[in-house]
Amino acid sequence: MSLADHLREFRKRLILAAIGIALGMVAGWFLYTPVFEGLQAPVLAVAERNDALVTVNFSGVATALDMQLKVSVLLGVVISAPWWLYQLWAFVAPGLKRTERRYTIGFLGAAIPLFFSGVVLAWWVFPKAIDILISFTPEGAANLLDAQTFMTFAMRLVIAFGLAFVFPVVMIALTWVGVVKARTWLKGWRWAVFLIFLAAAILTPTPDAVTMLFMAGPMVALYFAAVGVGLARERAVRRRTPEEERLA
Repeated sequence: MSLADHLREFRKRLILAAIGIALGMVAGWFLYTPVFEGLQAPVLAVAERNDALVTVNFSGVATALDMQLKVSVLLGVVISAPWWLYQLWAFVAPGLKRTERRYTIGFLGAAIPLFFSGVVLAWWVFPKAIDILISFTPEGAANLLDAQTFMTFAMRLVIAFGLAFVFPVVMIALTWVGVVKARTWLKGWRWAVFLIFLAAAILTPTPDAVTMLFMAGPMVALYFAAVGVGLARERAVRRRTPEEERLA
């Protein structure tokens, strides 16, 4: 494919992914109340436990509406994950040979559970982060959490965890089409581990190392698993006979 064809294909997949997210937002709009109650629960628990004024504060007339829209966007991204992950693969697939395109099921079968695993992990980390961060409030002081800041924090955490867990599958896809060699990923493992721990430290804004390790550990394991799959793939390609290469 020419550069122009690649750009047209990218635009097409981007539009289709956006349509899927928009439809997911409609479902997210109706799920707003239980999701917001779940996100607010750790705040109310801290307030009750400490007998202090700790609450999510809507500071403007339109803040509640704006927050519901943001939650709907977040849920739209999460709900439509299988669709936009497929669009990501469909953009890469033209670079594969005909017999290799059957791996679509394998890609989605790995990427979708990993994304939702990241989302579940973020949901587990979120109340712990809120609990620890609010604990720094001085005794006798109130903590009125700005609704916009509160929701931005939650959305960043959930989406970042989900995407972080999908990245190893993207690594395999890039190796599969020959964009990045597996040995390149392997040679950069020190930088990769450093960046993973740095990202984990940023995305888990709690002072304890346990939470950071709980995120970084699986990411490091997935990184090396992706490198292993890539090396096995390249070894299999090198062993192909001329006849097998022609049929592929």
